[in-house]
Amino acid sequence: MYTNLVCKFCLYIWWSVSGDFVNSYMNMYLNSDEVQKLLGLDMELYYVTNGKINDFALNFVVPVPPKVDALHFTWESLSGRPLPYTINVDISNPLALGTPKLNISDTGMIPTITQIFSVSLPCSGVVVAEVNIVLTVNITSPNSNVTSLTFRRKKICRKIESLSNTHVLVDNISYNSNSVNIFYIAVGCAGFLIATLAFCVVVSYVKGKKDRRDPSDNQAHMTYVTNAARNPNSTSSYGSFRRMPSYSLIDERSKDLQERIAELTIQRCRVRLNSVILEGTFGRVYLGSYSEENGAEEEVLVKTVTDHASQIQISLLLQEGMFMYSLNHKNILTILGVSIEDQTAPFLLYPYHSYKNLKVFLQKCKLNSEGVAHTLTTQEVVDMALQIIQAMQYLHKKHLWHKDLAARNCVVDDKLKIKVTDNALSRDLFPSDYHCLGDNENRPIKWMAIESLLQKGFSPCSDVWSFGVLLWELTTLAQQPYVEIDPFEMAAYLKDGYRLAQPINCPDELFAVMAYCWAMNPEERPTFTQLQVCLQEFYAQLIRYV
Repeated sequence: MYTNLVCKFCLYIWWSVSGDFVNSYMNMYLNSDEVQKLLGLDMELYYVTNGKINDFALNFVVPVPPKVDALHFTWESLSGRPLPYTINVDISNPLALGTPKLNISDTGMIPTITQIFSVSLPCSGVVVAEVNIVLTVNITSPNSNVTSLTFRRKKICRKIESLSNTHVLVDNISYNSNSVNIFYIAVGCAGFLIATLAFCVVVSYVKGKKDRRDPSDNQAHMTYVTNAARNPNSTSSYGSFRRMPSYSLIDERSKDLQERIAELTIQRCRVRLNSVILEGTFGRVYLGSYSEENGAEEEVLVKTVTDHASQIQISLLLQEGMFMYSLNHKNILTILGVSIEDQTAPFLLYPYHSYKNLKVFLQKCKLNSEGVAHTLTTQEVVDMALQIIQAMQYLHKKHLWHKDLAARNCVVDDKLKIKVTDNALSRDLFPSDYHCLGDNENRPIKWMAIESLLQKGFSPCSDVWSFGVLLWELTTLAQQPYVEIDPFEMAAYLKDGYRLAQPINCPDELFAVMAYCWAMNPEERPTFTQLQVCLQEFYAQLIRYV
């Protein structure tokens, strides 16, 4: 089930391969070092193998991380003699990226032995931008036919503030120097020092913000939650739901948890529990209804705990249930109301539109004695992933990290519309997904990024890692990730370079997106915006043939 990323393998998409364009006269591919830099995998990616063109691979736009300043391609002629070629490189933003430089001539001959050529990508440091790069290679076969290969990249360039008054090597920016070599050395050294200092400052700043946002800072609120469960007089009652507030989330986050609960408090007598949807040792999710003052009833999901749940479990239910309070997005399931009354378990109410837990839904899609409940196509999987990406983009714009993104914390309706939810009760409802490493804290070990495992640090980059595992869940119909690995061995397993294997029938480009999410260095992982671009392009390719 698992793959050793030290072993090389070639990436082919057989259904999208064209016929022989030069009668098996050449190979062109990215070697394992190049794929490791771009996608975090040790493998070879073939664009042309024995003359067969991999159209799908050519159409995939590969993001180039900020730290990667050159592209490398490997090619060879198989015809017994060199093949004529011409190369052209176009960029979309000359201000952000200087003129790319080839280490070979624009016109020449493809050698009969394996050769690696490179294209330098010198970011100017003047602006922040994503630069589209198009590399076109025209190859003439022995029978004089010309074949054009187009490679697309998206280079991420960052701004270096101290370069605003410095002469930079860009076509439309002049520079004065008596020695080009001295200039490059000086700018390189200065850039390295500045980048190092900037990186340290950013890490310190992000860590500070992260620490301030970490839920552990809210432990003081647990005392209130416990008291609130005992004393109903500390809250007020409303006859109907309080809908989404108009004030900003920043203002909300500065409020006391007590005020949040008070604003959402509803009367228990208006809530009716109908049937249990999910049940754990200490928690339950009901399908119920809520009666408005005008007599109208609204179907709701109700999260609650059993009578023998501890006060800590009650506190966690309320804290985690409040995580998405006041958020308003089509792909996020936000809380509608809270009911806390004396001597009874709290109720958390959510809107219901035939929602099913995504993990449970995926598991029911598998073959069983009654047949297949629903067969997911690759197109549907990608569409569901894009919906999750939109929800995560919204969360990150609000400076919120989910920290537990997984199929169990999403819901899906009959039309495959996805909503991301909080993780309230997830530890109890899906106990096999959480493990304790001797620190009295159940964590989703096998969904967590390497830095979260080792340092308990969370960021948008760690959410991206979890999204990669969630995408793997979608393609495997909610199989357990790393099922054979002991939770205590996960950190060492990941540090050694091992990752989840490519699922059966999973397209190579979809697996490449997953692998890119699991880069060891958080800075080399894509943002959700970049993931959206990649998957939208893949989705467009899928629907083109439907």
